Amino acid sequence: MRRVLILGGTAEARALAAGLAGRGVHVVSSLAGRVSNPRLPVGEVREGGFGGPDGLAAWLAAERIDAVVDATHPFAARMTASAAEASARTGVPLLVLRRPGWREEPGDDWCRVASLHEAATRLPSPARVFLTTGRRSLPVFTGLPGVWLLARSVDPPEPPVPDHVHVLLDRGPYTVEGEHALIREHRLDVLVTKDSGGRMTTAKLVAARERGLPVIMVDRPPLPAGVRLVETVEEAAAWAQG
Repeated sequence: MRRVLILGGTAEARALAAGLAGRGVHVVSSLAGRVSNPRLPVGEVREGGFGGPDGLAAWLAAERIDAVVDATHPFAARMTASAAEASARTGVPLLVLRRPGWREEPGDDWCRVASLHEAATRLPSPARVFLTTGRRSLPVFTGLPGVWLLARSVDPPEPPVPDHVHVLLDRGPYTVEGEHALIREHRLDVLVTKDSGGRMTTAKLVAARERGLPVIMVDRPPLPAGVRLVETVEEAAAWAQG
């Protein structure tokens, strides 16, 4: 039986695992373990890191893995780099599955930046910021003069949380009406987000457009050289079947 490792944690990874398992492929889904109570995919699940490219290469060989699909979050650059290096060392083929990024539409007011730190430098002062870049990014934005933050994340950030930060624990999908309500309630005037793509969290972009809020959009990190990329679960499933 063909054995495929899916580096997961996304809706696309779960859909791919279900599709491959239904076609007789033995799927092992690896989750980083950074989110509490994650949505689990079909099939075998492994939680926790591999120990960098060395550990991943050793694991691929020991488990006789035939192919690897990296379907992690588009900003999981370290995991993608480890997968590319382990693939090169072992000869186990690697495919990256990434949902398409978001594109500006008429009425949008976006400023694209290359990093979280650049996003922080682009914030006006004073500002009331809707921050949706994940709990680990919060330290980049704290301490900015005149900036109040509504930071939404699935899990709470590491304490202490400064007084000028209000943490909202929530998990998508979100609605446009709900995002409008948040913007009104907290008097938000700028949105900072990552170009994660997908439909689960597009409501904030629609609400920002309709309310005339500027958006600071952090671009995705580049993929390692030579890595093959597809954008749909169907393409990834066809490739992984061999």
